[in-house]
Amino acid sequence: MQTIDFTEFQRIDLRIGTIIRAEVFAKTKKPAYKIWVDLGTLGIKKSSAQITFHYKPEDLLGRQVLCVCNFPPKQIADFMSEVLVTGFDDGSGQIVLASVDKNVPNGSKLY
Repeated sequence: MQTIDFTEFQRIDLRIGTIIRAEVFAKTKKPAYKIWVDLGTLGIKKSSAQITFHYKPEDLLGRQVLCVCNFPPKQIADFMSEVLVTGFDDGSGQIVLASVDKNVPNGSKLY
């Protein structure tokens, strides 16, 4: 594993947000959702997420998720993904969302 120093870690803007909207993203090659995340003072940001195995759109509403907020936006089909919603491989290649065990204010930064 390659190591990084703490200043490199600090450059990654990891913040918590609440999913306020989710819908099937029919135009992708792999199954995905369009997701809108309330990131507090950063506003509402969009993301495309391949998390259809473990989650249905209606189950995502109100869930807090950890997002990388300082990647450049990425065009995916006709949708501009503005943040990366993070998660972990469940051991079979499917993603389980990274979250918190207690609600915190939207936009809170990971330290």
